[in-house]
Amino acid sequence: MAPKVLISDSLSDAAVQIFRDRSIDVTFDPSLGKDKDRLAQVIGDYDGLAIRSATKVTEKLLAAAPNLKVVGRAGIGTDNIDKDAASRRGVIVMNTPYGNMITTAEHAIAMMFAVARQIPEANASTHAGKWEKSRFMGVELSGKTLGVIGAGNIGGIVCDRARALRMKVVAYDPFLSEERATQLQVEKVELDDLLKRADFITLHVPLTDQTKNILSAENIAKTKPGVRIVNCARGGLVDEEALAEALKSGHVAGAAFDVFATEPATASPLFNLPNVVVTPHLGAATTEAQENVALQVAEQMSDYLLTGAVTNALNMPSVTAEEAKVMGPWLKVAEHLGAFVGQMTDEPIQAIEVIYNGSVAAMNLDALNCSAIAGVMKATNPDVNMVSAPLVARERGVEISTTRQDKTGAFDGYIKLVVRTDRRERSVAGTVFSDGKPRFIQIKGINIDAEVGEHMLYTTNHDEPGIIGALGVTMGKNGVNIANFTLGRSDRDKDAIALLYLDEQPSAGVLDQLRQTGLFRNISPLRFNV
Repeated sequence: MAPKVLISDSLSDAAVQIFRDRSIDVTFDPSLGKDKDRLAQVIGDYDGLAIRSATKVTEKLLAAAPNLKVVGRAGIGTDNIDKDAASRRGVIVMNTPYGNMITTAEHAIAMMFAVARQIPEANASTHAGKWEKSRFMGVELSGKTLGVIGAGNIGGIVCDRARALRMKVVAYDPFLSEERATQLQVEKVELDDLLKRADFITLHVPLTDQTKNILSAENIAKTKPGVRIVNCARGGLVDEEALAEALKSGHVAGAAFDVFATEPATASPLFNLPNVVVTPHLGAATTEAQENVALQVAEQMSDYLLTGAVTNALNMPSVTAEEAKVMGPWLKVAEHLGAFVGQMTDEPIQAIEVIYNGSVAAMNLDALNCSAIAGVMKATNPDVNMVSAPLVARERGVEISTTRQDKTGAFDGYIKLVVRTDRRERSVAGTVFSDGKPRFIQIKGINIDAEVGEHMLYTTNHDEPGIIGALGVTMGKNGVNIANFTLGRSDRDKDAIALLYLDEQPSAGVLDQLRQTGLFRNISPLRFNV
């Protein structure tokens, strides 16, 4: 059955056609984005939801969407999506951060020119029939120092364009390496140094707890007198009240803002001040950018729904289509290992360690971790998946760690999962054989070779005669068919384990009969999604 996608905001015909060309059942109804009640009534039928900014993906809407697997935002901003609620429900949230990079960077440069030469005011004055040539004395950009706060994708483009204008560029970005700064031909500085030196400041960072009001009243006071400030990134990065006061006092010579703390911005302390240029969030508003992000989100959602490839997800590691093909069996191994330990553990889990050995250690470990954690967490919460499991684990205070190892032992690669509680530690290891099927290769440090079946029974015991007979007699007496079994032991007369492949899940009565034999230390029925 073809996946179903709903487009509830305006997307181009070409983007809609991408879904159709890839045999996805698509409904295009751009009026739904502003009709939350009608959207909630129909969303339950869809696997994917493609949106722009009008549609609000709230916790309430997600609760009405049991089949929803992915939300794709045509654009970079996802403030209209409750990402935590989406993660808890296992819904991937994607955006398109690269489709409008050039457009947004160009708008920042345009705003810089506009405020440097007071173009909007001069335009209005001239349209009014005035000829106030002496009133609009501007400044050149050439030779000035531009302070770039945030030198990521868009900030990097701004740096490139500014250097072409013969500006000296200094950049503050905690994640900017010296190598990348050299590549951009910018000087990496601390924030206080940037504030002190910059003639123009432009912001290109997301809004987070760390960046909110990064240009606070205190930091604005540290800026060079006569500075001009440009914000085409996110509202809330600048204290607008403090900036308005600095503009009125003359400490700040001008400002150009495309984004505001509250949007739509029908009022702002910056409105109607001289030499303040404001635009209504036009950073991505070009024909090319809108088309690019629409096409990009259609491709990304189609790839995920058809191949499992994850691109530009905000709550899930990215997995390319090529990785998805190679990693498919390993993702199943990781999930089965997690499911094994999760079903065996009935006390609060304190820590999960995933050890990758050999060839698998070179793969996308973030995605494999998500699969393993999901396997563990499903034992107590069947609704979790690779998206929601890490969040569930984090909320429960579970410590997650990852270890890579060079090839050791007989296998080209394997995964070992270790789960710790306050009472015990459990471990299980698995690999993928040449037939592409997952195998358990070690349990409790005991080497085995066991395929994964839908219904299995795991037992531990002291290595002694009579175990196989007790299992066979009890199952036969109760009409439970044993399709196959695997045995292992640490050493003669020590610990031993058995894995039985059953045609059906044994009843509680059958398990009680096995316990009453007194031969088994542990008897655990297991179920796997094979």
